[in-house]
Amino acid sequence: MLKKSLATALAGSMLLAGVLTGCGANTNDTAEGTGDEKVTLNVWGMGEEAKSLPKIAKQFESENPNIKINVQALPWDTAHDKLLTAVASKKGPDVLQMGTTWIPEFASANALMDLKPYVEQYPELAEENFYPGSIATTKYEDKTVGVPWYIDTRFLYYRTDLLQEAGYDDAPQTWDELKDAAAKLRARGGNKYGISLDVNEQSLLFMFARQNGSKLIEDGKPQFNQPEFVEAVNYLNSFFQEGSAPIDLGMDIIPAFKGEGILPMFISGPWMIKLINDQAPELKGKWATAVLPKKENNLSSLGGSNLSVFQHTKHKDEALKFLAYMSKPETQLKWMELTTSMPATKKAWEDEALNADPNVKVIGEQMKNAEPMPVIKEWEEIAQNVLTTFEKIYRGKEDVQKELDSFNAKSEDILTN
Repeated sequence: MLKKSLATALAGSMLLAGVLTGCGANTNDTAEGTGDEKVTLNVWGMGEEAKSLPKIAKQFESENPNIKINVQALPWDTAHDKLLTAVASKKGPDVLQMGTTWIPEFASANALMDLKPYVEQYPELAEENFYPGSIATTKYEDKTVGVPWYIDTRFLYYRTDLLQEAGYDDAPQTWDELKDAAAKLRARGGNKYGISLDVNEQSLLFMFARQNGSKLIEDGKPQFNQPEFVEAVNYLNSFFQEGSAPIDLGMDIIPAFKGEGILPMFISGPWMIKLINDQAPELKGKWATAVLPKKENNLSSLGGSNLSVFQHTKHKDEALKFLAYMSKPETQLKWMELTTSMPATKKAWEDEALNADPNVKVIGEQMKNAEPMPVIKEWEEIAQNVLTTFEKIYRGKEDVQKELDSFNAKSEDILTN
């Protein structure tokens, strides 16, 4: 089912004004934190991680006894539409979690408060505290409408024992080495492959194209049929056409990674470290992580979540204080303990907990070369189209240049209409 557009939601704002009774920040009738009275901050978080927010909130409340945090955990699949309703009615949370790709859409509707004027008062929000890539996800035009909360990037997982048997004492460091290693691992025969490439990952083609020097979008024009992009797609497609990567294995990654190593290499995010440790303890000492192999560079995609202040909050100061608290390195490390989410503050990565495990340390190294997808409101629609385009190529064996010409034309329509 397609998501509602922001324009549709705003057009119906008069009808929606009464919808959010009981869940908006502005239904709060408490005083502004004076005397013994408390201000209640409504915080919206998304997904399973948000269910751990009350634990952090209790620590904040102990340091700020005049502020009560009311956390509402929303499923990701319904959060977008609920946010649209909040924007239309101007009745929503005080603080909200924002997926990085949602920032342009809601910032363009003036739903998120600009934080730049308050950095001097709350230095925890300063840009220099965070990786440049994560800061880029908080920008819209000349405003800073969020603060990085936790980060998510992509890097390489590989079976060290099987790579050694294939002649690699270390992880592949270039595109050529990755291609060669995958081919040698595939040559083991049977139903064994060299690498898993997730064709449902929207950022896959864009990430590799950037590694090949593609700008993706330049001067408002898509670059998806230009030589740098085409070469990257041909490179990825070759893994499927040569049998180094499966198209439809029908097997989860952990069972395929362990044992004989049906899939001895794959690209994924930080959460897989814990899953491998928990579900494949017998692999201890036989696997590792590494930064992505490079062509012109080894840029990875950058995701995660930000925290923003709802433009229509009546409790601006308290909301900013909560954002500052959540941005402290010690708070982010505590959040990591609760959820395994990786901290966004650079200072937190100096902690022993993030340097003792070499597999976790790689995440910080990759973060130095990670960028978000273009921070424009049209990007979500463009990214959805890339999956069907690539499927025609790797599964249907359609002409790469022809399909990318079509994809580029569709993307240009999206950007100009």
